[in-house]
Amino acid sequence: MQRSEKKSILCPNCRKLINRDEPYCPYCGLSRPGSVWKKTTPSNLLHSPYDMIKIIIYVNVAYYVLALLLNPGALGLSANPLAFLSPSNNSLLLLGATGTIPIDKLHWWWTLLSASYLHGGLLHIAFNMIALKQLGPFVLREYGVNRFFVIYTITGIAGFYLSYLAGVPLTIGASASICGLIGATLYYGKSRGDIYGQAIYKQVMGWIVGLAIFGFMIPGINNWGHGGGIISGILLGFLENQMHRVLATICILLTAGVLLWAVLQSIYYSLT
Repeated sequence: MQRSEKKSILCPNCRKLINRDEPYCPYCGLSRPGSVWKKTTPSNLLHSPYDMIKIIIYVNVAYYVLALLLNPGALGLSANPLAFLSPSNNSLLLLGATGTIPIDKLHWWWTLLSASYLHGGLLHIAFNMIALKQLGPFVLREYGVNRFFVIYTITGIAGFYLSYLAGVPLTIGASASICGLIGATLYYGKSRGDIYGQAIYKQVMGWIVGLAIFGFMIPGINNWGHGGGIISGILLGFLENQMHRVLATICILLTAGVLLWAVLQSIYYSLT
């Protein structure tokens, strides 16, 4: 009995119970899941795979509060619920809002990543974090922690890059990354093909139609970012990339570095 327990491990990617000597994880296809070096992957640094969602939410909330504190005298206290408790554009720009202004005038390409962690108001961040909490667990379960974070990070960058090419001057929000999760879920449902997959596919298509209607009815919505996120999410869902563990580590380190740089820069410019 003890020998059997020693040979059973949690897959470093999908966190399902498998035999340590398996050449491939039978659930997610990870090669040599029992290798020692794979114990240091991002998924193994978490107590639970779903902690990744909590961490992303906490970082978003922290950056929203910081954006408010950087310029409290310019808080948006409008009667318009969409603009209630909105940070100033200057605060958002310093913390890494993206678009043609920061990229073309300041050459801040790193803002393509940091903008996913900034929000323009209380309802803005509330809607996005609720969507992440509802959609994230499914993507985590079907794709694993590492691929989840790769999808979340790269689709956010892709969505904002497309909106930059479209000439959007200044934009923020986690919605491009969340749309990337929607795209990956759409691909999963379509590729699975059975009754369950078709049900997922139809439900996600309903979300996309709703997003499109909402985006064209409400001014200020970055439809380019949403579209870029969905398309890149579908592509990443299609790609069975065996390098996703390495990519996940790179995405985490890159995100941490960019967000730390944004904080230090915003504090420096605020004090000078």
